[in-house]
Amino acid sequence: MNEQIRILEPIVLWNHFADLNAVPRPSKKEERVTAFMKAFGEGLNLATSVDSVGNVIIKKPASVGMEDRQTIVLQSHLDMVHQKNSDTTFDFDKQGIEMYVDGDWVRAKGTTLGADNGIGVASIMSLLASADIPHPAIEALFTIDEETGMTGAKSLAGALLSGKILLNLDTEADNELTIGCAGGIDITSTGKYNQVPPGNNTSLTIAVKGLTGGHSGAEIHLGRGNANKLMNRILLNLTKESGIEIASINGGSLRNAIPRESVAVIVADEKKAAQVKDSVVSLAKILKEEYKVTDPNLNITIESAGMPEKVIDTVFQQKLLRAVYACPNGIYRMSPEINGLVQSSNNVARVLVADGAYSIQCLTRSSVDSEKTDLSAAIASAFELMDSTPDFSGDYPGWQPKPDAPIVKLMSDLYKELFHGEAHVNAVHAGLECGILGTNYHDMQMISFGPNINGAHSPDECAQISSVQKFWGYLLETLKRIPNKN
Repeated sequence: MNEQIRILEPIVLWNHFADLNAVPRPSKKEERVTAFMKAFGEGLNLATSVDSVGNVIIKKPASVGMEDRQTIVLQSHLDMVHQKNSDTTFDFDKQGIEMYVDGDWVRAKGTTLGADNGIGVASIMSLLASADIPHPAIEALFTIDEETGMTGAKSLAGALLSGKILLNLDTEADNELTIGCAGGIDITSTGKYNQVPPGNNTSLTIAVKGLTGGHSGAEIHLGRGNANKLMNRILLNLTKESGIEIASINGGSLRNAIPRESVAVIVADEKKAAQVKDSVVSLAKILKEEYKVTDPNLNITIESAGMPEKVIDTVFQQKLLRAVYACPNGIYRMSPEINGLVQSSNNVARVLVADGAYSIQCLTRSSVDSEKTDLSAAIASAFELMDSTPDFSGDYPGWQPKPDAPIVKLMSDLYKELFHGEAHVNAVHAGLECGILGTNYHDMQMISFGPNINGAHSPDECAQISSVQKFWGYLLETLKRIPNKN
């Protein structure tokens, strides 16, 4: 299947992407891909180092005639989001991604593709391996754990890089030049609860599936359904109407992905079972109408299930449902300064309640630190409704835009020259590592760009073949235009 990929243009880039995607590389388990990249650099006889956390740095001298140009840092992250459809059998820890060509797009079979940020990594690999591409001196930085905390960028020491211009290859629209991003923080509520024998006698499974999902930063403004919030709405409605008991809830998966699925096991009075089913069917119709544009494949089902031995005690069940209901989700505030930019948001990413323990995970983003603190306080207040004290972790800074930086003008002008149109110079609500890297490299000019990648962080992820060609040509021409050293 992956042989289809190896004949695409530019061949060198797609072959490196296929090689990379053969290596399992989940966040926080990057040992294999770190070793792969270390061996790659050493195999080219280039100066290669691995720092204490697993970031890889490979340095390549300038090509002949480019020795007087400024050194460029090329940066991408090695890890990828691992998500699959519920009906897909796949072991991310052991298997390579199964890819195929669909017209002008490369997709994966039922899983995330890893184009975020694998296309960027493969592009840098192609430059490092090249013998005929003109380029200034290159410092290639491959970071780990970007998707679940950016700990690689956070742990990168200063003074390892000498370049004053950084090209981050992690933007997902080929007409965009990103010069700023939001910061973020993880907010997690965990604890124990009392379990009791069910007082009713009919068990049912409710499933919310088929939502579009996607990137909880870059696509939060699209108003897509959140499976955790929709399931909570259903369960609270049934609790009020029919006095159902909840045995378990399992919704969402990754902190930075809009939840696509949630499954709950409930227990109802046998005499009210038909009423419960009718209520779910009625509410499903309402929700499908509400989300018909953003989530046309939304599917809500209710079926018979095996009787659980224990359910959540009534008091905690009420507190849990009201806390999740009160927790902000989606856009919190739009930027009053930059038209169309989400300034602050929250993603209720994971709700797991089972066997006497619960975990509710949120990822909060904002380009304004004070507003991030305010939104975090609102979320903490919701958790406190269930007598829980949330944990705050993974805090990372935003990236302050510098629209007057010389690299921004160079790439904007070059885009217009090559493609006869204006690049969209913007800031994004997604998290990028540039803000973190800038804490140790204050004087470094930074810009992010990349090809069209749709559906990142979901099994619908795909990379546009023609756009990768456009991006590759743009990157090569940019390297030719890098100015001389001062």
